[in-house]
Amino acid sequence: MPRLTRRDFLRLGAGAAIAAGAPAILAGCKDDQTSTEPTAKVAAVQGNDLPTMTRDALAAVGGIAAIIQPRETVFIKPNLVTIGWARFNRNPFPLGECAKVEIITAVTEECLKAGATEVIIGDAAQMSTFSWEYATTLDGATNLVAEAKRLSSEYQGKVTLACLDADSPEWVDVPSHSSLGTIAVSSLAARADRVISIPVLKTHQWTRLTASLKNFVGVTPLVRYGARTDGGAARMKLHTIPEGIEQVFLDIVAALKPDLAIIDASICVEGSGPQVGGNQGTTVDMRERLGSWLILASTDLVAADTTAARIISQDLSTIPQLKMAYDRGLGEMREKAIEIVGARLKDLRVDWAPAKPLGVEGALGKPAVRGVYMC
Repeated sequence: MPRLTRRDFLRLGAGAAIAAGAPAILAGCKDDQTSTEPTAKVAAVQGNDLPTMTRDALAAVGGIAAIIQPRETVFIKPNLVTIGWARFNRNPFPLGECAKVEIITAVTEECLKAGATEVIIGDAAQMSTFSWEYATTLDGATNLVAEAKRLSSEYQGKVTLACLDADSPEWVDVPSHSSLGTIAVSSLAARADRVISIPVLKTHQWTRLTASLKNFVGVTPLVRYGARTDGGAARMKLHTIPEGIEQVFLDIVAALKPDLAIIDASICVEGSGPQVGGNQGTTVDMRERLGSWLILASTDLVAADTTAARIISQDLSTIPQLKMAYDRGLGEMREKAIEIVGARLKDLRVDWAPAKPLGVEGALGKPAVRGVYMC
């Protein structure tokens, strides 16, 4: 059956898409294959200049022009999970909690150079609204508001910044294998011609790893899926389903069919992320572990995340989303089937403290069950 485009999927609607048998949505478990020929490519670029590294990573996976066509709309989903707390004089970028503005800006500019008519940078994060002026570069010289204005004036395409809870024109229900049946995602993501995930590499109390796949929890509405009483974003209705939160974001990935992952492995979080402080995670500057910052890029999100997990020496058997995604045919996870361009895996491996499971009840001061409540 021909591959459904995002626009076709939305025209058909969730129920019709299920009836039509959309392959990426209803793919069953995939048998393990004995072939070890590379079927996926992950670019690994080291350095100390994030914009240059980003462009080199894009070039290594074939260039952005191989992904973005002229007159297309691009949705970029950065991990900006704690940007809402920046108004309390807490900068999340040097803490390693958020994807760096330097990387987001470089990818945006390359999309505009390729002829994109609009690049939407959007996240729901942990607050329904937040100020994009807090999204600053590491040196504090500029922010995403200023960069969006600059790029919109320099190129024919425009750059839009969207707090998804407040700025999404509507919410689109995509099919889910979970007990929820469907999951609401922002129409800004669902109706874009191309989707790019830009996470920061972190270990996580709930899913053990948060990278390009889990990043898509942030396209769901906070209000619909449950806010904490302290004003933070819990999305508890997603975290507490019997099938697990992994099922949720893999269903979203299956529906949106992201085109590219750019993983920020510069300043990150180890241990019980996704935040730092207290009994949670700890900031890691990759220059202190690897001798340089690192950016990973791939058109295969599963290969990108699995490679990232191997680089930070995680036990893949504790990260169920990777095998789940591979079994659904969403991407490659076998080490010998992933070609790393620009470096050797053995030369990139670093020590990294794994997350300690906390669980929803553990987060509430009760016996731990599984994971944590953060998104």
